Amino acid sequence: MRSWVPLLIIALLIGSGCIGGGGEKTTAPKTLEVGSVFHNGSYIPVKFTCDGEDINPPIFIGNISEKAKSLVIIVDDPDAPAGTFTHWIAWNIPPVGEIPEAVPKVGEVEKPIPMVQGRNDFGRIGYGGPCPPRGSVHHYHFKVYALDTTLNIPPGATRKELERAMEGHVIQWGELVGLYKRG
Repeated sequence: MRSWVPLLIIALLIGSGCIGGGGEKTTAPKTLEVGSVFHNGSYIPVKFTCDGEDINPPIFIGNISEKAKSLVIIVDDPDAPAGTFTHWIAWNIPPVGEIPEAVPKVGEVEKPIPMVQGRNDFGRIGYGGPCPPRGSVHHYHFKVYALDTTLNIPPGATRKELERAMEGHVIQWGELVGLYKRG
């Protein structure tokens, strides 16, 4: 009768994302320190939005594991009217302490730092700054993941393709949340 108990425990762990089942991104330790020219929970400067230059802010990353082979950045807005809106995805970023401001909006970037970029929900490659409907404050999550590998996916890939490739390779992560509201 009790032989089903271990199976039930394993099923519950898989279902909750604690083991297997693609839950690696959320179960990896949140040990990366992520910062920028704005503080966590504060407003993103207009320069980095659709109302300004629409360039990415610099992203500062600390406490990167020596085991990290590459970094991934995903920027999204969970407050978007139609559901979470992806503003930027980039991968195969060297495990360095800074992603510079104004990364070129091309699939394969050589300078100022090498990386591969995918398609955002504006339908473009590279960073697309905050541009919420007028009136409400939106929260922009700048999530950085350290991976134990580099990824073999092409420039212009989608967020789903990126997340699928990341499965099982995230060793740590961190995030910075910025706010933006249009008048």
